Amino acid sequence: AADTMQVAAVLVALALALAVPSSSAERKVTGLWKNQLGSNMTLSALDAEGTFTGSYHTAVADTNKRILVSPLRGAQQPGTKGQATFGFTVQWQFTDSVTAFVGQCFVDHRGKETLETTWLLREEVPTRRDSWKATRIGTNTFTRVKG
Repeated sequence: AADTMQVAAVLVALALALAVPSSSAERKVTGLWKNQLGSNMTLSALDAEGTFTGSYHTAVADTNKRILVSPLRGAQQPGTKGQATFGFTVQWQFTDSVTAFVGQCFVDHRGKETLETTWLLREEVPTRRDSWKATRIGTNTFTRVKG
């Protein structure tokens, strides 16, 4: 359990440590995004160091509890070609789990922006023996919501 949480913490710490001053390319990740499953996230409050805050409203969850909008925190790099890399964590407000996302913003020749992400979700388990089943990995593709 501790090893997987340490890996997620290192990913986030690395993203935060690599943050550089903001540029117009960096600002591409701020805004409202929707993924292929219908989840929405808002990335906002980008500061001069490249860190940001926001919120995540998942459309899918493995729980019987009411799904709540959850806070996120992260950082981004501008990239040399204007296609920023980033990382953030979501502290779920309705369950005892946390998710670390890493990804990159891509802009196609028509100007369509997508965020390609990979995530690790760690849920709390009762004992160390259960640690083997406590971490999930997946991918999401987000597209910008216009307007």
